[in-house]
This record gives sequence, structure tokens and C-alpha cells, in this order.
Amino acid sequence: MQIAYRARDITEAHIVAGLLNAHGIEAHVGGHYLQGAMGEIGTAGFSNVHVEDDDLYRARELVREYEAGGHAVIATDPAEDKPDFYARWFLLALAIVAVFLLNAY
Repeated sequence: MQIAYRARDITEAHIVAGLLNAHGIEAHVGGHYLQGAMGEIGTAGFSNVHVEDDDLYRARELVREYEAGGHAVIATDPAEDKPDFYARWFLLALAIVAVFLLNAY
């Protein structure tokens, strides 16, 4: 196992580990039991994300993209961003029905 990322704290380590797991890289977070020993011991480099040796290069590439802003890491399909679109149409239809019901009374 190699260290792919040295996190500031346990929470960030789990975020990065989740990102790597989402991309098919098995990641483990170390430093759980050291986190509260001296307060913010995570800043001392004890919160690390470990990956297998074979996945190290790919994991570090994903971490680099994460540190650059994270926008390039998650490739979303435009078809998956439709909940807002449907919600707007639903609210418009609901408003039209409300106007008809108010005019009916």
C-alpha cells in the first residue's frame, strides 16, 4: 500500500477516499485513532489515504484534479441534470392550475 494523499483531517481523507472509490480505486483511510489524541493531529500528516501500488499513479492523477478544483474529476452526463428542468415544468403547471382554480371561484 502506498500513500496517495496526505489530508488535513480525517474528513478530507474520507472525501478523497470516496472519490477514488467512485473511480474504481480501492482506498483506505489511516489515522482514525490518532485524530483526537492531540486535537488537530490531522494537520501533522497522520490522516492519509492509502491505495494499492498498482493504482498509485491513477489515484494521484485524480487527487491532482481534485486539488485543482474538482470540476474535471466528476464527468456528469447532461441527461442526469434534469431534475431542475422537471421541477420547473411541474411548478409552472401547478401555477397554471392554481390560476384556473382561483378564476373558477
